[in-house]
Amino acid sequence: MTLPRQRGLTEQAADAAIDTACRLLRLPSIRNEFVEIADRAVKDQMTYRGFLAELLMAECDDRARRRSERRIKAAGFPREKSLRSFDFDANPNIDPATIHTLASCEWIKKSQPLCLIGDSGTGKSHMLIALGTEAAMKGYRVRYTLATKLVNELVEAADEKQLNKTIARYGRVDLLCIDELGYMELDRHGAELLFQVLTEREEKNSVALASNESFGGWTKTFTDPRLCAAIVDRLTFNGTIIETGTDSYRLASTRARAEAPAKAG
Repeated sequence: MTLPRQRGLTEQAADAAIDTACRLLRLPSIRNEFVEIADRAVKDQMTYRGFLAELLMAECDDRARRRSERRIKAAGFPREKSLRSFDFDANPNIDPATIHTLASCEWIKKSQPLCLIGDSGTGKSHMLIALGTEAAMKGYRVRYTLATKLVNELVEAADEKQLNKTIARYGRVDLLCIDELGYMELDRHGAELLFQVLTEREEKNSVALASNESFGGWTKTFTDPRLCAAIVDRLTFNGTIIETGTDSYRLASTRARAEAPAKAG
């Protein structure tokens, strides 16, 4: 399709031509914002180059935002969590400086692991999802899964002769977030399959996990001592370990809300 070109277009004709061209060129942000940017350009007396730069930057910024949204959606997080919404004052065990350093995602660039260890309600899952979200926003491919869900998927894949394909899929993402490791005991077969995923990713792509058990208690999940030791080794070598403690700030927050009306009365 060729658009008619002529001098002296009316404002309405120019708007229509821009709208049509943006549709053909797939520039939705420019199509939606060009009127506002054009009006601002007149008001601010922008040069033609400045006006063009504003248009193109608007399109680039919006495309970057949409890519981030797609990566976050593809990660499969169960809920939205951000570093901004985390109450560091409620859990002094978590150092804000350490978390903000992790948010730079340098550890993912270096294919290093991250372990969040602590009792329920201490912020492990919040941190795991928030840091995973930061990684997705910075362009990394992220996948979130529960430990038991991952093992069940691997077992089913093995039964259907699709194990290598499934392991390769989990191996390709830049960051694999494994939540709730340690809540259930894994049989030897399931533990071995999980070990294969970790081996596939070792020193190539990062793993971040959250567990309610200290490393010494992982023998409850991985009942084979040698396999347990090998898994701990892969998840801690050159990695960051954050102990979130034993005091549930979530429970403390619930109690505080419950006590507030009583004190008011």
